[in-house]
Amino acid sequence: MPLSKEECEVVALAELQPELARRVAERHGIPRVYRTHEEMLEREHLDAMVAAQSFTRHGLLVPELLESGVPVFTEKPLAASIEAGERIVAAAEKSGTWHMVGYHKRSDPATMYAKAEIGRLKQTGELGRLRYARVIMPEGGWIAGGFNDRIETDEPYPELGTDPPASDMDGATHKQYVSFVNYYIHQVNLLRHLLGEPYRVVYADPSGVLLATQTASGVAATIEMSPYSTTLDWQESALVTFERGYVKLELPAPLAANRQGRVEILRDPGRGRAPETIVPQLPWVGAMRQQAINFLRAVRGEMAPMCLAAEALEDLRVARDYLRLLTGK
Repeated sequence: MPLSKEECEVVALAELQPELARRVAERHGIPRVYRTHEEMLEREHLDAMVAAQSFTRHGLLVPELLESGVPVFTEKPLAASIEAGERIVAAAEKSGTWHMVGYHKRSDPATMYAKAEIGRLKQTGELGRLRYARVIMPEGGWIAGGFNDRIETDEPYPELGTDPPASDMDGATHKQYVSFVNYYIHQVNLLRHLLGEPYRVVYADPSGVLLATQTASGVAATIEMSPYSTTLDWQESALVTFERGYVKLELPAPLAANRQGRVEILRDPGRGRAPETIVPQLPWVGAMRQQAINFLRAVRGEMAPMCLAAEALEDLRVARDYLRLLTGK
């Protein structure tokens, strides 16, 4: 569901496929269409931009967009290599504006609730020390009907340049790296987001299922990558444990609309007091829509961007360390 004009007005679209551009503009009431982003930037005065394209081009395109001096939003991951990510971060710093990377799971109402509660429990210590965290993401039906009304054409897509491969990887290793950051970078990012502190990779299971980490404060944490698969369902979850309880987060399929995640909190105070499990009721807002709202709020200065490019660069570094441990390359 698009946002109302009271929240945001899309004034221009740049799209290389003319018929696709026409159909998108017609459906969403976009008044002006341009062939290229250069034409659009030359003629428009924008408050912000959303740039949707392959992340293997981010190092080429995003620095150009940041030169406009307005905030830019792109999907995850930041780039296909650390070098390209560093160019983007440097361009953002030079431009004086910011670049928000689309880790939409951060904007799910359930994640926002869980993040706040984990932070509160760390501060109060009412459930004891933070002990462990686990993120699991089985392969499954991630689309969840999200493409049912997608606009498509049979136009040939023009050949475009991509960022050069990482200088410290051979072709096969870089291909494996791109695959990992495309599929699992959400979980790499979510783990840091929930715990509120950086971490390093300490073990890569040779089977490719388990990634083990340790946070800056010494907390053990793991990411389980497709230990099983489901045909239609989506069963992604995160568990953050304390000495006397936990916060559990369950997330819907990435493209599920108007469906929030679920949070479960166990509190076990001990000393004869009854344990309790709390499941808060959350608003029926999908993560993608809430992410758009959060981006607009950040543009207006009402909140900080959910994930800046500099933090997204850390995800690329974690991925590189994991692959180095996994392959020795």
